[in-house]
Amino acid sequence: MPLFTRRRALQGSLLATLAMPASRAALGQTYPSRSIRLVVPFPAGAGVSDIMARLIGQHLSAATGQQVVIDNRPGAGGNVGAEIAAKSAPDGYTLLMGSSALVVNPYLYARMPYEPLTDFVPVTTVASNLLLLAVHPSVAAKSVAELIAYAKAHPGQLNYGSGGVGSTPYLATELFKSLVGIDVTHVPYKGGAPALADLVAGQLSFMIENMPGTMPYVNAGKLRALAVTSRQRSALAPDLPTMAEAGVPGYEMIGWNGIFAPKGTPPEVVARLHAELVKILHAPEVKQHLSTLGAEPGGEKPEEFAAFVKAESERWGKIIRDKGIKPE
Repeated sequence: MPLFTRRRALQGSLLATLAMPASRAALGQTYPSRSIRLVVPFPAGAGVSDIMARLIGQHLSAATGQQVVIDNRPGAGGNVGAEIAAKSAPDGYTLLMGSSALVVNPYLYARMPYEPLTDFVPVTTVASNLLLLAVHPSVAAKSVAELIAYAKAHPGQLNYGSGGVGSTPYLATELFKSLVGIDVTHVPYKGGAPALADLVAGQLSFMIENMPGTMPYVNAGKLRALAVTSRQRSALAPDLPTMAEAGVPGYEMIGWNGIFAPKGTPPEVVARLHAELVKILHAPEVKQHLSTLGAEPGGEKPEEFAAFVKAESERWGKIIRDKGIKPE
């Protein structure tokens, strides 16, 4: 190659190299330039994933000046929506509102359409929330101990609903079953909202479900709450005992939600999303709103959230194996 040609080639390569950081920085500054789709792998309604998605979507839209479209894609315990998000273009314009189902499903389904630890980029946690054990008023039990006693005296007669195998309420109830030794029937739904509707209608006996979606029915007298699943009592319902206080020692269950992007999403886009979400989650009005729902704001750094997701996967894998929890 002639010297002049080599010089031109080297100059072009150098200019391209120098332009890359500026170009990538500009990407973070200009994102987003159009609407964002936030996939929720459960139905619209009282489910905590949908509640959190709509809260975050509203504020993210206001912060960026771009519409955030909530896209509910229920099915297969959250696998349908997660697969849609995982296989979307990695450009920051399709995101997933994930939960524990994302990391638990690989232990409960023989065939998985995605790999949670490699097919997604964790952006940040949105919130952690309590769950509570509630029964339909037709169930005679006024306490957790009475519910356990009734279930043992009438094996197979009580039923419970959840948003499907792998959902946090499903795992919470299976853990409860294994610790106290009761035989109750699981009725899977495509999300927490339709399950709660059937519990209120008397089609189900009890549920362990998220506090944000369940408390309105408890306050209206349509459900009876027996206990919360956290280690400490909730300020929203201080008279409710914890499951441990109610006779199930060692029981603790906290739900969580977080934002994920498809693998390959540019780091600058992830950084911009994280920065906006942290500002939203720690805004006084959002923190207050979350508090009224029994939830605490997140906002961890992407690498911290990634470590948490990995730890959750390992933790639930061990629990599922040790307790012999099987898919239905």
